[in-house]
Amino acid sequence: MLNVSGLSVSFRQKNKIFRAVRGISFEIRPAEIVGIVGESGSGKSMTALALNGLLPAEAIADGVMHFAGKILRFANSRDWEGLRGNKIGMVFQDAYACLNPLLTVGGQVAEALQVNFRLTKKEAGKKVLDLFKKLGIHPATVRFHQYPHQLSGGMQQRVMLAAAMACRPSLLVADEPTTALDVTLQAQILQLLRSYTEREKAALCFISHDLGVVAQLADRVMVMCGGVIVEKGSVYDVMYSPLHPYTRLLLNSLPRLDKPLEAPQIRQESKAGLPGCVFAGRCPGRRNDCYSKQPSLQRFYSGREVACFLYS
Repeated sequence: MLNVSGLSVSFRQKNKIFRAVRGISFEIRPAEIVGIVGESGSGKSMTALALNGLLPAEAIADGVMHFAGKILRFANSRDWEGLRGNKIGMVFQDAYACLNPLLTVGGQVAEALQVNFRLTKKEAGKKVLDLFKKLGIHPATVRFHQYPHQLSGGMQQRVMLAAAMACRPSLLVADEPTTALDVTLQAQILQLLRSYTEREKAALCFISHDLGVVAQLADRVMVMCGGVIVEKGSVYDVMYSPLHPYTRLLLNSLPRLDKPLEAPQIRQESKAGLPGCVFAGRCPGRRNDCYSKQPSLQRFYSGREVACFLYS
């Protein structure tokens, strides 16, 4: 379905180059849900934008993506024309910020159908009403003519889902779509995403910092740190027997009722521009060779992969 090779995203800041994503490679199969987790600044959102060809104009990108029989170059956003919104859907984190406040929500979703399938306004409107009903946007006929500010946060997120799913894309990228929602709405959105992938045999790339949500939804997990993938594996293997020290610290940082809160660890990053593992400055088990170069992913049993010199 999807194969990403050597994705790199950098930004020039004065006389320095900031590397947000550092040559990552991965694949997502049909009807599979792959979760990408990591702390803020690990490169998750830049990866999501790259998969949709929506990187900022100032970004310096490299690498290729094989999708739908085409080779897409991350350095050229025009390669995504005809695919974005049609074959590739995007669910953004802040639905209200992404919806046009001057247009009705129904009209915004219908526009995607009119552009991609050459439908009339009436035909597109009928399909949007059917989609609203399936997604629990009730009453559909009333919501169709309302503006974003007239909807609750949960309804806005459902409309964002409707816009992403309207053209029945075979790849759906969701960048922290449940962050601002309460637990009940969060569960509903997760169920809608899983139902869509099962019904359409679509691939879903779900990006979040919430490990609990990813554990409920994903089939496989990729852990990002400092712009690189440090661990891959099934959701069960990664969550219950993490290999990389960074993954273990992420899981240990989750609050628990049976343990007291621990003082946060002091960040001791290695100096920018120097070679070495991106996690070396904070790793409790670091060795001298951890500062020599970034370890590559090594494959273990059952598809497990980890980038750490402890396993080399």
